[in-house]
Amino acid sequence: MEKSDPAVDPDGRDNCGILLSAVAPPDVHSPRFILMNTSHPGNVGAAARAMKVMGFADLVLVRPRFADVLTQEETLAFASGALDVLARARIVDSLAEASEGVEVLVGTAMTPRDFGPACHAPRALFPELAAGGARVGFVFGSERFGLANEDVYRCHAVVSIPTAPDYGSLNLAQAVQILAYEWRQALGGFAVQARTKAPDLADAAAVQGLLAHWERALVEIGFLDPQAPKKLLPRLNQLFNRAGLQSEEVHILRGIARTMEKTAQDRAGEKARC
Repeated sequence: MEKSDPAVDPDGRDNCGILLSAVAPPDVHSPRFILMNTSHPGNVGAAARAMKVMGFADLVLVRPRFADVLTQEETLAFASGALDVLARARIVDSLAEASEGVEVLVGTAMTPRDFGPACHAPRALFPELAAGGARVGFVFGSERFGLANEDVYRCHAVVSIPTAPDYGSLNLAQAVQILAYEWRQALGGFAVQARTKAPDLADAAAVQGLLAHWERALVEIGFLDPQAPKKLLPRLNQLFNRAGLQSEEVHILRGIARTMEKTAQDRAGEKARC
């Protein structure tokens, strides 16, 4: 199979419909993900998605089963928004071509070979490797057979994802996702983006106002005897403090207290009329 790139239309769009001038090329310091002899288009698309969510975009396929895998409908569907990664992906004939510009090749294998590079867990290897600053390429074998021995021998190290001892079968895209995540963590990771605004915690004065209001309401409904309060109010105070009440929650609890007072007063009025 000859080396090929996604075809580009006269308007500058590739076969995925992506305007290439608007797609940033991969960072020269980011890792390259090399997929060997892939058979399933969905895995290629899902691998592109796994890379993109971790901020990586350098994807190279070596002798995939289908020459048009980068533009097949199943590939695009599984990419789910990572079409820019597919647009920049390349297809080549050999691991040697795929690893051009890469300084450290890391193979992936479920079990270590008898002969070959040392085998590591990703989390044990990646921090030191990332700190070295070398351009890294992760090499993944085919879905059916994994990496061939001759490809393993080209690698500087091999990583094996720790799995349950009695079942270690990972889908190709799942393996890509795990290594992409572990490499991103070794680089420092991404900050978690809050989906909601920071809570508006009630201040001490608001909590004390709530406590006083509940004291009155509890007296109204007969739950608190003001002549023998015991430890009820201090315990409620501690409860409110532990809860870390927000301002809106204080308003809700005071609304409940007002309803308690009104209900008690209404019932007292009914008894008086009777």
